[in-house]
Amino acid sequence: MMKYFTGSLLFTAVCLGLGTYYGYAMGGVSVALATLWICLVLGVLEVSLSFDNAVVNATVLKDMDPVWQRRFLTWGIAIAVFGMRIVFPLLIVVVAASLGPIEAIKLALDDPKRYEEIIKASQAGIMGFGGAFLLLVGLKFFFDADKEHDWIGTIERPLKKFADLEAFEIIVTIVLLYLISNQVADPAEGQTFLVAGLMGIATFFAVEWIGNALEAPEAAEGVQKAGLGAFLYLEVLDASFSFDGVIGAFALSNNLIIIALGLGIGAMFVRSMTVMLVEKGTLAQYLYLEHGAFWAIIALAAIMLTSVIYHIPETVTGLIGATLIGLAFYSSVRLNRAEALQANSPLQKSGPDRRSGPSIDGVKR
Repeated sequence: MMKYFTGSLLFTAVCLGLGTYYGYAMGGVSVALATLWICLVLGVLEVSLSFDNAVVNATVLKDMDPVWQRRFLTWGIAIAVFGMRIVFPLLIVVVAASLGPIEAIKLALDDPKRYEEIIKASQAGIMGFGGAFLLLVGLKFFFDADKEHDWIGTIERPLKKFADLEAFEIIVTIVLLYLISNQVADPAEGQTFLVAGLMGIATFFAVEWIGNALEAPEAAEGVQKAGLGAFLYLEVLDASFSFDGVIGAFALSNNLIIIALGLGIGAMFVRSMTVMLVEKGTLAQYLYLEHGAFWAIIALAAIMLTSVIYHIPETVTGLIGATLIGLAFYSSVRLNRAEALQANSPLQKSGPDRRSGPSIDGVKR
């Protein structure tokens, strides 16, 4: 276990050390301790919000070319930590306040209160884009006639039937975006939410189209191109998962450096969990874990989309995801035990069938 998390623990120690030093430079021991605490809380917040991200990353990574696996786990983490935790909030300020990059950095460092106000004023667009993208990721998993296993069978089995309806997941997402946008108090904000959501849909299918186009060649070069398509998909997915964490971080601090250090810690642990899940074959061992992650994605998407109307604390968001994955893990353990008993039964002549076993609703699969 330690081999997967040693790098993350070292990275955490460095970030906490930098945060403590930065806080001490700003205001002495008391500010240093407060900064240290905020970095720790932000790291925990990011992990709780992104564990389902690690599971979904693992589902894509396990089928990727090894070269692109390594690139995602190296380049990808640099993009996740530097790009999404530092560059992305600055780009929001650049666009929203019509500032240059240098002016945006100065604003973030010299006037963090104004910087926070601009970020939060852009929340409708951010949540519309990320929520729509994640909703399509989740719906595509369940609207799949070829999906072999069902966790919550009473819900998942009927959802497979929608796979035959062309672009049904798009219709569902657009209808939800339209209904929610009409409930937003500020019409201009509602329109921003709707347009951003449509951009999220367009981005999802653009990334899919690029991935499919790159998968066409059957030569060795084609395998590497297919890896590039999956890489792009994972980067956009990672970004969508990061939106709520970046916005939620401002509840604890409006300091760009502190937020980057705290969320960077969480991003590193998500990377470590992804590596562990891939190398240990955890998804194959615990059959319903993937289902729990995609249900958590749909829950997160719903929270992001409705956040323009209702405020839902980040702790609740994290608990919902963790609970769904925990229940999926428990169901998987029950399935494994049932299969072990079946395999050890003297009446059992053939090997265990992973399609038949207890799930969350107690129905044999």
